[in-house]
Amino acid sequence: MNTAGHSEATVRRGLELTPFRGLRYDPDRVGSLAAVTSPPYDVVVRPDGLHHLQSADPYNIVRLILPQATTPTARNEQAADTLRRWQTEGVLTPDAEPGLYVYEQRHSDGMLQRGIIGALRVSDPSEGVVLPHEDVMPHVVADRAALMRATSANLEPLLLTYRGNGSTSAATQLVERVTDRPPLLSTTTEDGFSHRLWSITDPAELAGVQSDLAEHQALIADGHHRWATYRRLRTEHTSPSAWDYGLVLLVDTARYPLRVRAIHRLLHGVPVAEALAALEGRFRIRHLPVPLPQALDALADAACVGNAFLLAGDGAFHLIDRPDPDLLARTVPADHPAAWRTLDATVLHATLLDHVWHIPEDSPAHIAYIHDTAATVEKAERDGGTAVLMHPVREEVVRDLARQGVTMPRKSTSFGPKPASGLVLRTLDL
Repeated sequence: MNTAGHSEATVRRGLELTPFRGLRYDPDRVGSLAAVTSPPYDVVVRPDGLHHLQSADPYNIVRLILPQATTPTARNEQAADTLRRWQTEGVLTPDAEPGLYVYEQRHSDGMLQRGIIGALRVSDPSEGVVLPHEDVMPHVVADRAALMRATSANLEPLLLTYRGNGSTSAATQLVERVTDRPPLLSTTTEDGFSHRLWSITDPAELAGVQSDLAEHQALIADGHHRWATYRRLRTEHTSPSAWDYGLVLLVDTARYPLRVRAIHRLLHGVPVAEALAALEGRFRIRHLPVPLPQALDALADAACVGNAFLLAGDGAFHLIDRPDPDLLARTVPADHPAAWRTLDATVLHATLLDHVWHIPEDSPAHIAYIHDTAATVEKAERDGGTAVLMHPVREEVVRDLARQGVTMPRKSTSFGPKPASGLVLRTLDL
């Protein structure tokens, strides 16, 4: 395990963000811009959310990021054909000149996020420029790589964060100046978020942003599998090439803090009673005859003290906490920092999935990873499985571990709000 620390001061080569010619929907050719957007591919709850998005508009971006066919090859060929057809028909059109894009998301609850979309130089973790904090599943990387090869495109931006100097940062100052200008597009999606996009093409403004970002490193907030895919595809092509860069959204969290939420697990074919029986004598189990919001409050209270999880799927909620210390000592690897050993995700994977329930974490047939809490519970109740609800990790814990070169268990965190897919795409032949 690599535990070499990476600090802002020791970055040899910082973030290199370059302009690109964005490919965007022509608003006159689609029902509405909101109707053609989608959450990121791994947030779409399947099959319900997928069907909903497909029916929202015949040109919804989900037909590119999650194409539906009988085989992986057919799916990828279908996405490539669809992308070419939409460009030929003028549904998707390239901007006239390369630029960086300022992207704003705003919600009525007061949430405001602004960042910059561009093509970022792909780097390895050893460079200390882009820091991953989670492991990835090889089959997901292979799937995304096949789709990107077929389409020769980055269809949706990753979400990366960096710690600037707040409102004094040159990049952030430019972002805030740009948002006073008329946007390229403005739309509101059904989740209540309004989205606005601007293009930066002025050479002086571009140079200022690039100079500022060159002093920083970034944390992958969302998109570990796609970043690993960028790295794989870069090695497959002779450098220099367009594959040396990948589409990202960079957010200065010193100015615009993100929300950190948990990613929940759905255990297929494991009834709640069976999951609970295996925990007897190993965890404290409390049955909570309360609605979901109150159950989550109880989970938050328990998580302040130690490892805690909510199980659901039988019409009730069951809080499990206070794991047997001897069980943890036997099952949690000791060759990691204490902050890693005590993570809920670590205990879930090392102790519960591996040792207690004997469930392979990388098998879609046995386990699903779902961001939406209510959807996880509903699917467990409908399918007869077990929902394992998690409490989120604080961003500073994630960043500190990443700087030590320590990766968290896969799907440990959900930073947000995530960029909507479909507002701007990057094709590698433009």
